[in-house]
Amino acid sequence: MPASVLIANRGEIARRVIRTCRRLGVRAIAVYSEADAELPFVAEADEAVLIGPAQAKLSYLNTGAILRAASRTGAAAIHPGYGFLAENAEFAAQVIDAGLTWIGPSPEAIEQMGDKIRARNLMASAGVPVAEGATEPVADADAAAALAKRIGYPIMIKAAAGGGGIGMSAAGDEQSLRSGFETARSRAERFFGSPAILLERYIAAARHVEIQILGLADGRVVALGERDCSVQRRHQKVAEETPSPGVDQELRERMLAAAIRAGEAVGYRGAGTVECLVDTKTGEFVFLEMNTRLQVEHAVTEMVTGIDLVEQQLRIADGLEASFDVGFISPSGHALELRIYAEDPVRFLPSPGTIGQWEEPAGAGIRVDAGYVAGNTVTPHYDPLLAKLVLHAADRAQALTLARQAVGSFVVTGPKTNLDFHADLLNSEEFGSGNYDTSVVSRLRP
Repeated sequence: MPASVLIANRGEIARRVIRTCRRLGVRAIAVYSEADAELPFVAEADEAVLIGPAQAKLSYLNTGAILRAASRTGAAAIHPGYGFLAENAEFAAQVIDAGLTWIGPSPEAIEQMGDKIRARNLMASAGVPVAEGATEPVADADAAAALAKRIGYPIMIKAAAGGGGIGMSAAGDEQSLRSGFETARSRAERFFGSPAILLERYIAAARHVEIQILGLADGRVVALGERDCSVQRRHQKVAEETPSPGVDQELRERMLAAAIRAGEAVGYRGAGTVECLVDTKTGEFVFLEMNTRLQVEHAVTEMVTGIDLVEQQLRIADGLEASFDVGFISPSGHALELRIYAEDPVRFLPSPGTIGQWEEPAGAGIRVDAGYVAGNTVTPHYDPLLAKLVLHAADRAQALTLARQAVGSFVVTGPKTNLDFHADLLNSEEFGSGNYDTSVVSRLRP
């Protein structure tokens, strides 16, 4: 194990990494902005370094400040968490060049998977199913219209270099395609520094299902099961579960095998996720993208497998064997994750403010990964994720019952939260049946 790990992140994921470091006897070093000085992760770290003001570009995205903090504290490794610099190939290379251990895949793998078109082409060559679409960036609206005519409508428009659903839209005809193309290109340039646009066939009734993989130090790639991430607002996930109620064993085996091929195609090392869309009408799946980092929703996989994914990241990065039997991966039970955001539960608009009460549910099968406690202030500078409420039970019905109880006993005052939305979701007939797709939220909040 590395003797010390600097966590280049904040909030709940920083606390999550600190927890594993503490259990393993690894010194945990936090970096924080002025806005986050009072948050729990700063106090819980063995050492914490102020790296800049509230603006992310001057703190959590300030690679120079982070590397200086690593040098000052004698950090042996850097864990990027998710978001911020986690999928920044240039930063990963800087960490390695500084003589530190990068807890993640190689910069080359990050770069290959960071470009959606390049990733699609590579996956297709590796035998992973992909949706019919562009094999190179679409030059302009005329080229987009010509390609859409060949593929057929509806068409999905997305930034080739981006994520988070920014600029993403579906077009049902040429007029909406041209309008959506120009909007997507403008937003791609502004948010990601690249105007490159990908077009591909849009699957109207789809489930968003992802596979957790680990690229081991010895070169093997293993799959730890799938997660259903179809509950989304603005193309962003708000609830996840494993196993997916929409995936049978035959489809599961095909998806796991494809995910392993995807990891092998890029010589993957560390924790990663292969994201797919499953067509609910045909039962077929296609590759969506690969996230070259730990996912927000990794906790549900940990609950059903008993495997600490952060520990595996540390071991793999240091060239060690996995701490579990890779030949016998047998998930047990059912797990749900509900993302608790400081946001309006109807319109999903951020709701910053100071937290008054903070009372977490507790008991068997309940896990709360939180970034805040009572008295903390949720600022408008970062993603408004407050906590992840994770439930584990013997089957889905019991997990849903436990989730309803836990949501009802989770008390947060001050900022608005989406706890009421989760209560509605858990009590909805559609979600309860397990027969839902990525448009479920639009039916709950029309």
